Amino acid sequence: MASAPPSVTIPQGHVVGIRLEESSPQPVEGFLGVPYALPPTGDRRFRPPAKIPNSTKTIDASKFGPAAPGKALLAGGPKLEQSEDCLTANVFRPAGTKASGKLPVAIYVHGGAFNRGAAATHNTASMVAWSEEPFIGVSFGYRVGALGFLPSTLSKTEGLLNLGLRDQIQLFEWVQENIGAFGGDVDNVTLFGLSAGAHSIGHHILNINQRTPGLFHRAILESGSSTSRAVRPYDAKIHEAQFRDFLKETGVPHDLPEVEIFPFLRSLPSSVVTDAQTKVFDKYNPSLRWAFQPVIDGDIIARKPLDAWKSQNWNKVPIMTGFNSNEGTMYVDKAMSTGTQFRAFWKELLPELSPSDLDKIDELYPDPSTAPSSPYVETRDGYGLGPQYKRIEAAYGHYAYVAPVRQTADFASTQGVPVYLYNWAFPRTVIGRANHGDNMYYETYNSEITGISDTQKELSGTLHAYMTSFITKGDPNAITGRYGSRPKWEPYSPDDPRILIFGEGNEELIGGTAANSDAAKFVKDEWATEQTAFWWSKVPISQLA
Repeated sequence: MASAPPSVTIPQGHVVGIRLEESSPQPVEGFLGVPYALPPTGDRRFRPPAKIPNSTKTIDASKFGPAAPGKALLAGGPKLEQSEDCLTANVFRPAGTKASGKLPVAIYVHGGAFNRGAAATHNTASMVAWSEEPFIGVSFGYRVGALGFLPSTLSKTEGLLNLGLRDQIQLFEWVQENIGAFGGDVDNVTLFGLSAGAHSIGHHILNINQRTPGLFHRAILESGSSTSRAVRPYDAKIHEAQFRDFLKETGVPHDLPEVEIFPFLRSLPSSVVTDAQTKVFDKYNPSLRWAFQPVIDGDIIARKPLDAWKSQNWNKVPIMTGFNSNEGTMYVDKAMSTGTQFRAFWKELLPELSPSDLDKIDELYPDPSTAPSSPYVETRDGYGLGPQYKRIEAAYGHYAYVAPVRQTADFASTQGVPVYLYNWAFPRTVIGRANHGDNMYYETYNSEITGISDTQKELSGTLHAYMTSFITKGDPNAITGRYGSRPKWEPYSPDDPRILIFGEGNEELIGGTAANSDAAKFVKDEWATEQTAFWWSKVPISQLA
């Protein structure tokens, strides 16, 4: 190790040596709330993360650290307070692991639109407990919202762009320096994460700088990529407008010299800063032109993601990636009723779309009000859904998630990197169906899912086996799994595209049955190539100023 970690002890009554659930095959030791950087509070607010000095201090590692201040936390996990003192890590390992264990390591990067979320929403302990091959799981907090992502020209001048991504890199470095003391192998590290977590990992893959080489060796990107949604320059008009709105909401005097703006922001009570970031995020939320996002800064994100892919100069590690069938359900207007509203949505979201582009979207996603044979005719009566909801959900999901995920598979595989592509198709609710993020609850093989039915247990166990096999062996097929043979998951090939589909045809949670459905099947990828090509062609306009 480059430096000795602080001494970490587990007080009596914590989970060390105690089974997480009665049926768990092995107890898991947890080291919770371990600081990996100095608290970004006081004068360290709006500054890059600072490394913790060597210390012999004993750390109370009995509970999760606070969540970063942001929007309301996502469902799942323990209830956490929010605090700027959020740069802590959680380490989970099989009980009895020795420092000489050299177990594979998996680092979970949580999602939440870069404006909410916490490590504890992911049941990493259960994922470790049920793995047939041992590994160490690490989850952590990082700054979100304005505290983590406040782009502007002034932020660039002050060296304060993409602080949340810098926190992530600081954690990766902390793992390199300290995970050996927990029994982990620094040369066998997998990053995995959902949504904004996957977007983050995509940026770490594409951007080689003096800090990232060697920090990770495999990556799992769930419902996200570096080309998802907008990745603009730090001084884009919308970011400058959001920055001005943030200064106004925090009460920064309009005539305050620029050199005094960040010192003023550091002097404010935390509640003033977090209330302001919530108001600004909400102002831009209806159009999904979200505030407080990663930006092209010439450093952590050195260039446009498309340019990075095409350069062939990126961190070429094996990749597992995929999407859910209904990625757009939580992000669009469920009551949308007219084709005019559908068209206006796209014009507001992507103002650079031309009239012919909008016509093409209309063609690719036929309006159910004028085309009775459209696949987007709404048939779910009694749920208050507008006649355009199914259409806008599909179109937005394809634009924001499905097409970018496929773009990752296409670029990486054509450059010689093995990519394993999946589609989570299991409908969990009537309105959301296979909603964004649903797979997170299944990959950890936790009792809330496995206790529902034998079918749900098999679905969860199958996904868990593929993922833990990739984490521990670098091959999703290497370990057997608890349900006998499962389809062999071959690497993606653009010349003969195939995809692993989970849970297709299983409708037992939405009033149907699981009859004649497979937990997973490996099939020809038949998603509409014309839709893929169109959305790929529009990625450049998401990177404009």
